[in-house]
Amino acid sequence: MATRGSGRPNSTLPQTKICQFKLVLLGDMAVGKSSLVLRFVKGQFDEFQETTIGAAFLAQSVCLDDTTVKFEIWDTAGQERYHSLAPMYYRGAQAAIVVFDITKPETFERAKAWVKELQRQASPNIVIALAGNKADLAEKRLVEYEEAQTYSEDTGLLFMETSAKTAMNVNELFLAIAKKMPKTDTQNPTHAARHRGVNLQDPEAHNTRSCCGGGGGGGGGGGN
Repeated sequence: MATRGSGRPNSTLPQTKICQFKLVLLGDMAVGKSSLVLRFVKGQFDEFQETTIGAAFLAQSVCLDDTTVKFEIWDTAGQERYHSLAPMYYRGAQAAIVVFDITKPETFERAKAWVKELQRQASPNIVIALAGNKADLAEKRLVEYEEAQTYSEDTGLLFMETSAKTAMNVNELFLAIAKKMPKTDTQNPTHAARHRGVNLQDPEAHNTRSCCGGGGGGGGGGGN
């Protein structure tokens, strides 16, 4: 009869850390904020996305080495009348994605204003990413890649051009943010079963919604 505890000690088994972070999306209306979130969380794109009213909440996790990073995502409305509500959503956020439309230079200028506001009023260590969305409309481009890249380097931002329509760089953007996040906000490992996500390091990530056998997601309204 085997003695109790005759197997390998539990300490030798790899344990996955669960880290949870608040992430907010900011940017002018119709730049594709909600479309980026929908593509990341559900792998979907809606050509006729409804306008976000106030803000929408969704959640998705990414598997990164021995850590599962869970993003609690607040997708804010871009209309000017909702601007005064934005601090309520970016307050306490550990990450932000500021989105602009590469075919509309005014949205790039608006994005710069959002970055200044975040750097002035948000958490001091917030990770800010700049997303030049609608890269599938490159033939209509009015904001040059080099201009946005130089601005991002000068202001210490992550930068990628994205396309919610084609999924270009959408997962990669969230993965880059996940890599920047401190891995100390650890939850109970048993919590992982309830927050399984997509492994963005897997080449099949665009076609597979889960790294551990389940999909990620949350509730919330649509919008651009």
